[in-house]
Amino acid sequence: PKSVMHHRKSDRKMARLFTDKLYPYYIGRKAVTSTHRPLALVDKYTNKVVAQVSTAPAEDIKEAIGKAVAVQDDLKKMPNYERKDILLFLADKVKKNSEGLADLLVAEVGKSINDARGEVGRAIDTFTLSAEEAGRKEGQYLDLDYSQRNAGYSCIIRRFPVGPVSMITPFNFPLNLAAHKIGPAIAVGCPFVLKPSDRTPLSAVILGEYLAETSLPDGAFSILPCHLEDANVLSTDERLAMLSFTGSAKVGWQLKKNSGKMKVSLELGGNASCILTETTDLDVAIPRLIFGAFYANGQSCISVQHIYVHKSIYDNFAEKFVAATEKIVMGNPYEEKTFLGPVIALEEAKRVESWTQEAVQKGAKLLAGGVRQDSFIKPTILTNVPNTCTIHHEEVFGPACVVHVYDKLSEVIESINSSKYGLQAGIFSTNIHQINHCYEKLHVGGVVVNDIPSARVDSMPYGGIKDSGAGREGVAYAMEDMTEVKVMLMKNHPYRE
Repeated sequence: PKSVMHHRKSDRKMARLFTDKLYPYYIGRKAVTSTHRPLALVDKYTNKVVAQVSTAPAEDIKEAIGKAVAVQDDLKKMPNYERKDILLFLADKVKKNSEGLADLLVAEVGKSINDARGEVGRAIDTFTLSAEEAGRKEGQYLDLDYSQRNAGYSCIIRRFPVGPVSMITPFNFPLNLAAHKIGPAIAVGCPFVLKPSDRTPLSAVILGEYLAETSLPDGAFSILPCHLEDANVLSTDERLAMLSFTGSAKVGWQLKKNSGKMKVSLELGGNASCILTETTDLDVAIPRLIFGAFYANGQSCISVQHIYVHKSIYDNFAEKFVAATEKIVMGNPYEEKTFLGPVIALEEAKRVESWTQEAVQKGAKLLAGGVRQDSFIKPTILTNVPNTCTIHHEEVFGPACVVHVYDKLSEVIESINSSKYGLQAGIFSTNIHQINHCYEKLHVGGVVVNDIPSARVDSMPYGGIKDSGAGREGVAYAMEDMTEVKVMLMKNHPYRE
């Protein structure tokens, strides 16, 4: 790839709003600043500490949960128009600070400035969608007199907030994935406590700053960067009604095991596949696959990890895909021309490198990349990868993908379904019967037609099966998860004057 890694000095300056200070955590509306064991915000490109974030000790986390419990009844009484106004205010604050927030995301995550702007735009959409859904709660009326025994019965069904929600968000989309939990919670009236990733804590803290400017009552929210040893209470405290976790499968399922009677929503990992049938237009598919495999530095749970190419188009595909990969600009993520920045940490770069080397040692062919420079991984393409290789069956979470050649579609479906993950898959085809067959047979949470599995619209239901999770995000669907059904059963008696 074209590289601009000859220096570690940015031509852009991260907005001063986010640098050179110690940031607080939030217990309810109260900002708390502490110099005890703060988290360092390290610019992933320069490797310099650009800010510090205060961390909440275990006793403050417990206090925040207590505040959420105490305020839940008051929050239920808040009218929908006020919830809507709060959410629109959040959308507007993100929009007004969009360029500074994008710079923050580049520093926190290492993603390119264009990917960062995309995440900010999505966060605006997520809060706006939440505002719209806040006034769109629906119920049901059912006639129940389906037999003589039930004569006169009917019922009204409504959904009510489940109660205090514990939220844990990952490092890869620290702004929008926080919005995907905060927005629905406000829309339905659930108080919440949120722990951001200790690698990317500041985006959520900035949202806490915005939340503190709203009319939400004290205790309705808390933003709690903390150390792992203090975070256990977020999945074990019996006062919490629900846990909403986004992160790795290993951690997510362990938290569910520890969570007792809590309702649990898990959005976990994947190793997404994309099928290129014999009718694929490569001029359409290849640019999308380049994006899907390498955007956000490959650190997305729906990054394209496996590409299944029909044998009739394989040679043409491989030539064009490798050529397009070689044109990717890797380097300073603050520069407009850069597409690929560093991964989140050096140890993660070394892990991706080792998985690649393992595959090559077991007989895989390296078509492109495979080279690590500090925390950068050149965009990597492998083929002929044995299914015993780690990069075949685990989530790589880095800029690397595996290409397979196939003859029959049934082989591909069997291979994809053999994975322990089941988040999303994509298929490029003009054959409606192929498309329907894949939709019905693939064991995944979503099938994307004529695009990459990395495609996600923030209003749609999003989530996986198997090790990829339980429950669904997407604003309206997360709202459903954060509520529970309550029935009012009515017996109609004849009216008499």
